[in-house]
Amino acid sequence: QVQLMESGGGSVQAGGSLRISCASSSSATKPYLMAWFRETPGKKREGVAAIYTDTRRAAYADSVKGRFTISLDNAEGTLHLEMNSLKPEDTAMYYCAATSLQIGYYAILNELHYRSWGQGTQVTVSS
Repeated sequence: QVQLMESGGGSVQAGGSLRISCASSSSATKPYLMAWFRETPGKKREGVAAIYTDTRRAAYADSVKGRFTISLDNAEGTLHLEMNSLKPEDTAMYYCAATSLQIGYYAILNELHYRSWGQGTQVTVSS
């Protein structure tokens, strides 16, 4: 399994922007998919965005479409999430995840398919 470590979380006012990143260790098996999930107390973990590492095709949750952009720097093995027009409801712990399983596009925001997880980075948006 690949080792993942998030960075870049913090506090921002509503309407602001933030970029979080996820560094991945080298692995004999390159992940097929990488993704961002978020979690708040009392709520189920939500898939935010995911990207295929070969085709760069991405998927987004409806709640973040048009505001968040997922990207992958293959040379460094670093995953990014650019978050714009942030809302208080975006406040959560954000987790990076990766999998080598070959998942169909309409399932790539399902956490059950991911095998490697980071420790999380907190994003807090104040109104």
